[in-house]
Parts: sequence; structure tokens; C-alpha cells
Amino acid sequence: MTKIVRVETFLVPPRWLFVRIETDSGIVGWGEATCEGRSETVRTAVEQLSELLIGRDALRIEDHWQLMTKGSFYRGGPILASAVSGLDQALWDIAGKHFGAPVHQLLGGPVRDRIRVYGWVGGDEPAEVADHIAEQVAAGLTAVKMNASGRMSPVASVAELDGVVRRVAAAREVLGDDRDVAVDFHGRFTLANARRVAPLLEPFRPFFLEEPVVPENSHLIGEFVRSTTTPVSTGERLYSRQEFLPVLQAGIAVAQPDVSHAGGITEVRKIAALAEVYDVQLAPHCPLGPLALAACLQVGFATPNYLIQEQSIGIHYNADAEVLDYVVDRTPFDFADGHIARLTGPGLGVEIDENAVRLADKRGHSWRGPTWRHPDGSFAEW
Repeated sequence: MTKIVRVETFLVPPRWLFVRIETDSGIVGWGEATCEGRSETVRTAVEQLSELLIGRDALRIEDHWQLMTKGSFYRGGPILASAVSGLDQALWDIAGKHFGAPVHQLLGGPVRDRIRVYGWVGGDEPAEVADHIAEQVAAGLTAVKMNASGRMSPVASVAELDGVVRRVAAAREVLGDDRDVAVDFHGRFTLANARRVAPLLEPFRPFFLEEPVVPENSHLIGEFVRSTTTPVSTGERLYSRQEFLPVLQAGIAVAQPDVSHAGGITEVRKIAALAEVYDVQLAPHCPLGPLALAACLQVGFATPNYLIQEQSIGIHYNADAEVLDYVVDRTPFDFADGHIARLTGPGLGVEIDENAVRLADKRGHSWRGPTWRHPDGSFAEW
């Protein structure tokens, strides 16, 4: 038995929460339980859930997952699911190190040798969008994702709609026909706005249109799917197979669970299997740190219906720290022709600089998402 003896959390800049599980055999596993803007709350949840793990066999991953997710009358939601996610990733990391194999080998072995990745680009004006995309192409990427807009009026003006079109047109001009641009509506659009703008974007052949409605309005996404020929994606704010089922039935083309929000490797693997039944591809959400990215990639190397992986290496909004700052060896995350090669190290395949993490935790962070209002003072989705 590989007994769990200690669970620690580290709140590190720019906005991440790392989890460390130590065993009596000396094996240490790492995971990421980041919940953007709510990581301090998740930290408390991890501490409470760790009471269920101390003294137990680290290799009983599925049993631990069942206990953590179903062992309480109140369950689910982003806070608890994120806490479970970080712990679950760390347990898989321990298992891989115990058996001397990458996690994807424990999930059935590789089905591919590399995974295509994309980066996020900012820019409020077409020229800025073009410049940012050119930088990502120069960095070796063949696909990018951009926000469709900033805040949107409930019924968009002509100027707002044209602004979306101009930015996507600028992206397509830079990318040409051999690279892809995904367009993220980010839940900022009402269904009416989303349906109006989708046909206007079809000439630019977006890779997919992401989160056209907020997750609590998932019952409306089928109407949007039927209004466009462009593939539709969603899922970064859905936390279980049960929450994914209605959007899969509604006809989305790409599911985007977050391995740090949706129950970790254990649940994302099950979401992938459910999505496969609906002929839906997986493109997990991951604008987070190195552990979340490594966990996503491990799932991807063993998952047939894996389309592409989001990553935030070099992203402009990471302040005080970069994705790979806490990693001893950065080379496994190198881009080659827009892809990351199969990770071969044991566990998650990433070695964390523990000293750097402990020092960073002393600084901590208090990252919060922006809040927006319309010109009349009413709240706007971001």
C-alpha cells in the first residue's frame, strides 16, 4: 500500500492553486485545483476533502474520486469539482510515478504521438488582432482563439456586429487558408445576438464558435447550433458528464471540459467517452498552469476523439509569473509544427520546482476577474 500522509496547497502567481500529495513511500504527486478568482475558496475545499484521503492507499484513484464527489449530501459545482480535480490529478501523478509510466499509459496507452495546440490572442482593434496572431504564428502555432467581442449590448448595434466581423476578418487574413481561428463568444452574447452574428462569420470559416450562451442557458444552445453551419463548442463551465449530456444532445461539435474544474483526469476521461457516443470531439479548456496543461495532454494522448489543446504559454494576461516558471525542464512543452510531442516522463510528465513553488506561495495572489457594466450602468457578462 502506498499510503497518503500529507496534502498541501500552494496559492502561486499569477492565479493558480497547486496541490501536493505526499506518500509514505516518498512519492509525491502534483495537481492543479485553480478556479480563477475563487482559488482561496477551493483551497479550503481541498483541505476538507484531504481528510478523506489521509492514511488511505493513493493508488485507489477511482474509489477516492467516488468518495470525494459522492460522500457528502451537497456535491458538485465549480468549487468542489475544482478541489477534486487538483487532488485527482495528483493521485494520477503518484500512480504514474509508482509504476514508472506516463499517465496516458495507465489510461490504455497512446493513440497519437503529438497533440495540436492553440494559443489565445487579444486585441480590440483589427490591427491589434493581426499583430497578436502574427506573434503566435511566429512562435510555431497553427491555430489561435480570439474573443468575438468585449461587452455586448443585449441587442447589438450595427457597429458592435461589424466590429466582430472586422476582427475575425483580420484574423483570417493573417492566418490564410492553412491555419485556424476559433472565436470565443465567452457567454457575453444573448441568444439573439449570437444567432445574428454567426452567419456573418461563416465566410471566414471559424474552427469553432465557443460558448455562444452562458452555461445556465445551456437549454438554448440547440437553437444556436441549428442557426449555423460552423461547429459549436462549449463546456469550460460544465463540471460533470450529467451537465454535458444536454449540450451533447443539442448537437455541439466540440466539448471543452476543464481538467482543473470538471473532476480531474478521472471525470474528463469519462466526459470524452460520452462525447464520443455523440460524434463530438474534445478540446479541453486550459488557460491555466503547467500541471493543468500536462494533465490535459495525458488525457489527450490516450483519447481517440481529441481535437486540439488550449494552452497559455506566453499569454499576455499572466502577470508576475509565466506558465513554465515553476517547471524544472521546459522542453517537453516545446512547440513543433503547432504540436506538443507525446510526454514520456512518469506521472504527469512534468517536474515541478518545489522550492520555487514554496517561495511563490509566500507571495500568494488575489486574482479576480473583471466586472463590466453597460453605459446605462447595468451589469454586463464578461
